[in-house]
Amino acid sequence: MQWFLALDAWLQALIASLVMYAMTALGAACVFLSKRPKEGVLTVLLGASAGIMIAASFFSLLLPAIEADGTLPAYVTVTVGFLLGGAFIVGSDLLLSRTQRSFRTIGDKRTALLYFAVTLHNVPEGMAVGVAFAAGAGLAASDGAALAGLLLALGIAVQNFPEGMCVAFPMRARGMSPVRSFLFAQGSGAVEVPACVLGALAASAVGSLLPWALAFSAGAMVAVVCSELIPECFSGNKTLATAGVVVGFCLMMVLDVALG
Repeated sequence: MQWFLALDAWLQALIASLVMYAMTALGAACVFLSKRPKEGVLTVLLGASAGIMIAASFFSLLLPAIEADGTLPAYVTVTVGFLLGGAFIVGSDLLLSRTQRSFRTIGDKRTALLYFAVTLHNVPEGMAVGVAFAAGAGLAASDGAALAGLLLALGIAVQNFPEGMCVAFPMRARGMSPVRSFLFAQGSGAVEVPACVLGALAASAVGSLLPWALAFSAGAMVAVVCSELIPECFSGNKTLATAGVVVGFCLMMVLDVALG
């Protein structure tokens, strides 16, 4: 572990993003085993992913943003940054929804737009991990701060497994071959790699923007959970979905408190 903590922030981000991408590919690879996953399993996985992401947004992003030194009071930076991150996702969803309505009668284009929506949401997730690693290596650097980035990457990696399934299986159900479904689904997670490295480099280069970037990433992640994961998992068994969210949140909270 010490060798990893000793690396530059962008190298930490690169390694973490590759693991995150691998989990997306692993989830997408399930399309080779079945044409449709069991609803209960997918519901629990999506619920747990939502809980993990919510906990990670607070413990790994908002708390470091509050504790970071800035030119403005922490409550201003965190509030405005969080609102901007959420507004970015909401605005993206509104734009994609209008575009989807324009192509509602063309199945292939609608599928492509849904795929683009998932891919777009992976960009702020990747940037959030990179920014978290920059926070650990920059202001008030410590092993605990670096571990916060590592735990955030772990949380997103867990979330990426069912996400890869959720992208691959609908494509397979629409008649796409297993190989093509896998290739498209794993590609949706590949964008996290450059986004993660870019987030680390940008936040490290401009230290004064670090609390803003952390708060923005937290707002974007919470908005992604609310717009994608929560509606998807609660469309099935609400009891399983709720249990998944609670267990996922507790798991991430215990890991962060115990290791941080």
